[in-house]
Amino acid sequence: MGIIDTHAHLFSADFDNDLVDIINRAKKVGVEKVLLPNIDETTIEILKKCVAEDSDFLIPMMGLHPTSIKENFRNQLEHIYNELNNSKYCAIGEIGIDLYWDKSLQNEQILAFEEQLKWSAEMDLPVSIHFRDATKEVISSIKRVGETNLRGVFHSFGGNKDELEYILRLKNFMIGVNGVVTFKNSGLKDTLFNCPAERVVMETDSPYLAPVPYRGKRNESSYIRYILRELSEIWKITEEEVSNITSVNAKNIFGLELNS
Repeated sequence: MGIIDTHAHLFSADFDNDLVDIINRAKKVGVEKVLLPNIDETTIEILKKCVAEDSDFLIPMMGLHPTSIKENFRNQLEHIYNELNNSKYCAIGEIGIDLYWDKSLQNEQILAFEEQLKWSAEMDLPVSIHFRDATKEVISSIKRVGETNLRGVFHSFGGNKDELEYILRLKNFMIGVNGVVTFKNSGLKDTLFNCPAERVVMETDSPYLAPVPYRGKRNESSYIRYILRELSEIWKITEEEVSNITSVNAKNIFGLELNS
């Protein structure tokens, strides 16, 4: 079974000049699908244009990112909701709460996040969650909306053991592991040691968070092989086992059709 990159922004301008090469390199190392989370109402057409390059390989999500939330967020949400109803998407994302950059619109972020969680339950779609400096706030929102009717991924997990435990208590949610796991001082290796592989999916978050040895450079989906290698070493299982387990996890959460 091929590798699944469950979170990458290949529609970013960073890839305007070599998207086809990026796709080919990813396929060459065994990547079977790349999931693309939307950002906001301004990126919808850019996302769709990117997907058109290879619609079997590039699978889109639709959502409103928390750092794009404005005071008129309800108008933004209307654009996103209409798009969800007019095209096929594998998930609602990237959504969530971000209290790292700016807390001035925290209430609006929470309201927008919970509205999109309600869509998730209504449409039976998973969510891809951004939760920077907001683990407890995100979990509180999930519980308010109703955790039993929701499922998805806590994207770009880089937290400690307590945060991991909070998330794992949500039985329908997984964590997304990216290049941070390769960073020497992240502490994520120790945190993931006792994390069940059945609760993990892999991602790159390209063009961000490139793994060692490319840290600080533009990330791409083919670099997921370094994340695969790191997880193999942490859990003391083969890379093939990591690939198979995390791909099945991604398939089950996102409803993907994969090669056997």
